[in-house]
Amino acid sequence: MKKRVTRSIVPNLLTLVNLFAGFTAIVHTSNGAFEKAALFIFIASVFDMLDGITARLIKSTSELGVELDSLCDAVSFGVAPSYMLYKVYFYQLGEIGILISALPALAGVYRLARFNIQLTSFEDKKYYRGLPIPSSALIIISYIIFFHLSNLIPELMKPTVIISVTFATSLAMVSNIKYDNLPMPTKKSIKQRPIVFVFFIIGLIGSIITMGKFIFPFMVFYLITSAIRHFIMWIKETRGPEDELDETEELEPSLFD
Repeated sequence: MKKRVTRSIVPNLLTLVNLFAGFTAIVHTSNGAFEKAALFIFIASVFDMLDGITARLIKSTSELGVELDSLCDAVSFGVAPSYMLYKVYFYQLGEIGILISALPALAGVYRLARFNIQLTSFEDKKYYRGLPIPSSALIIISYIIFFHLSNLIPELMKPTVIISVTFATSLAMVSNIKYDNLPMPTKKSIKQRPIVFVFFIIGLIGSIITMGKFIFPFMVFYLITSAIRHFIMWIKETRGPEDELDETEELEPSLFD
């Protein structure tokens, strides 16, 4: 029992650093330092990834770790980005602005709760049901920092785009769309999903070369292509039974043959 508690301290501390970074992001957002706030949300995402990797390496995954991770994610990737949305633009819309800017936080918390009750093992999954909340936060903060607060898009388009980003990420989180999980850098993982691995490597390299500007279009592409794939698979599933019925009807011999 002592060994289990001792081992779990390390990943749990990393998870709490995630929470601290999220809280720091909220403080910076309240002071109007949006770039610093975005940086701390990104730092939170790094520690969110590290705590899971560490827990698996030292074999200390537990239900406590899962619940703690979800609570910290709700703050760092739900409340913090939503508050940034409010401070950057939605404060102008009064009460309705509070509601709209809160949507990513509301959807994110719902998604985390759904994920927890559906969790059957602590193994890495190939797909997530619904957009992961860290990915949603990354989309929001990358748009705000590199596009909304810059001159890359016309001023007249900014209200439409920021509202679209807010609704799109919120709906994606509570949807049933399958989103690829970040593949582990192992030979087995690369052999199983080489295209996905190359896709994420391109996104990483592009983001580094462009000093972060590539993150938003890359994540939007990830969002849209996953939705298109889900739609295509849905069409195939709905047409499958009809096609099978048609084939059986064609193969059935006629009484007049």
